[in-house]
Amino acid sequence: MSGIRKQAIISSIVIYIGVAFGVLNTYLFVTKGTFTPDQYALTRLFNDVGQNFYILASLGIIPIVYKFYPYYKDNLEEKDIDLLSRAFVYAAIGFVIVAVGAYYFEPVILRKFGARSKLLVDYYLYIIPYFFGFLLFSLLEGYAWALQKTVLPHFLKETAMRLYIMLLAVLYLFEWIDFPRFMELFSLAYIIIAIILLIYLIQTGKFRFHFKASRVTKKFRKKMLGMQVLVFGGIIITSIGQTIDGLIIASLNGLGDAAVYLLALYTSSLMQIPVRSIQSIATGVLVRLWKDKNMAEIKRIYYRSSINLLLLSLFIFGNIWLNITDGLELFKVQEIYKQGIPLVLIFGIIRLIDAGTGLNAQVIGASAYWRFEFFSGVIMLALRIPLVYIFIKEYGIIGSVYGDLISLSVYNFIRFEFLRRKFEMQPFSIKTIYALLLGFAAYIIAYYLFRQQHEFLFLVLRSVVFSGIMIAGVLLLKLTPDAMQLIENARKRLKV
Repeated sequence: MSGIRKQAIISSIVIYIGVAFGVLNTYLFVTKGTFTPDQYALTRLFNDVGQNFYILASLGIIPIVYKFYPYYKDNLEEKDIDLLSRAFVYAAIGFVIVAVGAYYFEPVILRKFGARSKLLVDYYLYIIPYFFGFLLFSLLEGYAWALQKTVLPHFLKETAMRLYIMLLAVLYLFEWIDFPRFMELFSLAYIIIAIILLIYLIQTGKFRFHFKASRVTKKFRKKMLGMQVLVFGGIIITSIGQTIDGLIIASLNGLGDAAVYLLALYTSSLMQIPVRSIQSIATGVLVRLWKDKNMAEIKRIYYRSSINLLLLSLFIFGNIWLNITDGLELFKVQEIYKQGIPLVLIFGIIRLIDAGTGLNAQVIGASAYWRFEFFSGVIMLALRIPLVYIFIKEYGIIGSVYGDLISLSVYNFIRFEFLRRKFEMQPFSIKTIYALLLGFAAYIIAYYLFRQQHEFLFLVLRSVVFSGIMIAGVLLLKLTPDAMQLIENARKRLKV
C-alpha cells in the first residue's frame, strides 16, 4: 500500500493543481459576460460524446494492455513484447470504423438535437479529431499505467489539458479568436497531450513495436479475446451510463438546461479526484496481486481504499456544500446556474456512496471474475437510462440525478455483495461510521458559526473551521493508518 500511497499523493498533488486551473476555466465559462450557457454546455458535451466515440474505437483493447502486461514482462524480453503493437492495430481499425460511422450518423444528430441544441449540430464533426486524440492519449496512458508511470499522464490530462483550454478561453474573451476558431483549436486538445506522452514513452526506451506474435500472445490469445469482448461491452456501458444524462437533457430540454446540469456534475466531480488517482495506480498493482494470489494484500487495499476515499470525499463535499450558495453569488456566476444547487447535494451523496465502497470495480476487474463487472454494468445501465429519461420528463433536470442515485446505489451494492459473498471481503468497519459522524459534526459546527455571514472572509473561515475539525478528528480517532504513517514519516524526515 505504501507504493500506492506515494504515487497517489504525487498524482493527487498534480491533479489538484490541474483542478485549480479547471475551476478557473469553469469560472471563465460561467461568469457573467463571458461564454453563453449553450457554449459552455457544448464544450462539456463535446467531451462526453468524444469519450463514447473513443471507447467504441478502442475495441476494448486498453484494459487488456495493463491487465496482461505483467505476463508479457515476466516471460519475454522487452524487445519481444508485441502487446503494444497489437493494441495500436486494434485502435487504428476502431478509429476508422467509428469516424466513418460518425460522419454518416450526422443526419440522426440533426433530427435529435437540431431544434433545441443547434450548436451541438453545428460543431458535431469537430468531434472526430477530438476523439482521435482522446483514443491515442488513452492508449498511451493505459500503457503508462502498465509500466506504473502515472504521474506524467495525470499531469497532462488534468493540468496541461486545462492550461491549454484556459489559453483558448483567454484568446476568445479578448476577441483574438472567434468561437468557430476556438472550437477548432479545442478539438485538437487531446492530440497535443498525446504527442507529448508519446515522446516521453519513446524516451524511456519502453515504447517498442514488435508485430510478430510472441509465445505469450499465442498462449493467452483466446483468453485475451474473450476478455476483450466482455470488457469492451462493459466500458461502453460504463461510459454511456456516465454521459447519457447530459445528452438526454440537451435533446429534451436544450443546451441551457444541459449547462446547469453539467456545471453541477462538474462541481461534484471534484470529489472523484482522489478516487481517479488511486484507481489508476491501484489497477496495475491489483492485477499483480491477483496473479500472485495475494489475498491478504488485496483485502488490505480494498479496506484502506474505502476509508481513505470516504474521508477525502467528505472533506471535499463538506467544503463545497458549505460555500456553494455564497460562492455562486460572490463570484458573479450567471443566474441560470443557481438552479443546479439542489443537484450538487444529490450528486454529493452519490459520490460519497461510490467512494465509501472503495475500489470494488478495480478489485473485481483485476480478478478472474472480471466478467461480473460487465454484467453488473448491464444491470446499472438497464436501470439508469429509463429512470433518467422518465424522471427528466416528470421532474425536469433534477430528475436525472434521482435516476443516477437509484441506479448507482444498486450498482455499488451488487459489487459490494459479490466481493463479500465470493471472497469474504468487505470494506466497512466501525471507523466508517465514525468518519460519517465526524463529517456531519464538522459541517454543523462550521455552518452554525457563520450562517449569518456571507462575505468572502467568512467563506474562507467556514472552510478553515470545517477542514480543521476534519483533520483533527481523523488524527485523534486514528481513522486511517495511512494518515498516521504520513505523520510518522514527516516526523522522521524532520527529526522531530
